[in-house]
Amino acid sequence: MEDLNVATRRGTVLNGVLFPAQDADTVVIAITGIHGNFYSNPLYYNIGDTLSAHGIDFIYAQTNDAFGEIETVNVKTGAKELIGSWNERFADTDEDIDAYLDYAAQHYKHVILAGHSLGANKVIYYLSRHHDTKRVEHFILLSPANLSHMMSGVSVGEKDFIERVVRYGQGDKILPFYFMGWVVCTANTAHDWLGGLLDNVHTARDADWSRVAQVTHTGALVIGTYDNFTDGDPSGFLKNINDHMPTAAQNKLIFIERTGHTYQQKHQEIADIVLSLAQGWTA
Repeated sequence: MEDLNVATRRGTVLNGVLFPAQDADTVVIAITGIHGNFYSNPLYYNIGDTLSAHGIDFIYAQTNDAFGEIETVNVKTGAKELIGSWNERFADTDEDIDAYLDYAAQHYKHVILAGHSLGANKVIYYLSRHHDTKRVEHFILLSPANLSHMMSGVSVGEKDFIERVVRYGQGDKILPFYFMGWVVCTANTAHDWLGGLLDNVHTARDADWSRVAQVTHTGALVIGTYDNFTDGDPSGFLKNINDHMPTAAQNKLIFIERTGHTYQQKHQEIADIVLSLAQGWTA
């Protein structure tokens, strides 16, 4: 396991981790979700150890929101930066993923782009805008985040407050309440959550599926049958996402029995599935 620090075009450094195999020509890159770090979700260790033991590299691709706060140094300005879920901007998604793909393009023949939770929504957003199958061959979407469900507890008053603060040019201020009941963040970050940029998967069939409909890559969609972000129907949620993809017939749908959004007690099963997918696609 090695530190892998990649710089974005804006100069922000993202602190990833590489699980290296010997002479690997294939890598799986996993984009993290909010607070999706090693401590909150040890799933990444299982995936990394399993892939590297079988000749495939794995990159834990930490983005701005993997932790509440991350201290780093901007490579363009030389200034210290404090990034994290408290001040993430969703418009940086393209740059964040590109930073890892730029590294991968120099080292690997086969690149598989994965994402867990909000990281899966970021992968959808990215692939809806980038259709190069040489740069990314396949995707793996692990428990995409249903943002409507996650934000169902945000009150009308809180939404109005966030809108006013941003409109008055004070979006960099920390909210005086926990957003969604558990996130400390600026008004700008909360505004991004509410703004819909990454709100690209839904339970309703007649929702806005425009991003999903633009994904032309093939891959796999994975969910736990106890995932509680799906309005009570994890299987239907995953099938609904796939149904709106142009590549639906070629994609694999995988349901992990008796586990939830972070695959509790099923981490090795997920790791084995990711390994099997990667081996099958690159055989």
